Amino acid sequence: MNCQDVIRELSEYLDGELSPEARRDLEEHLRDCHECQLVVDQTRMTVEIFCDSQPVPLPRDVQARLRQALRRNYTGKDA
Repeated sequence: MNCQDVIRELSEYLDGELSPEARRDLEEHLRDCHECQLVVDQTRMTVEIFCDSQPVPLPRDVQARLRQALRRNYTGKDA
């Protein structure tokens, strides 16, 4: 496994969804690659922070613009 493989498999690794063989290979790479260790640790911490955070209420004007943009992208119409 190389650094690109780690990035490609990172989500599945953090979610515990890698096969035992792929997990072993990834963890073996992490033992020798400081850069990938940092990426995995930072990503794990980011996920934990966002999972523990509370939603931030959007101001009404932002909600309206977001709905309008979503509607326009979904239907091709502004209304």
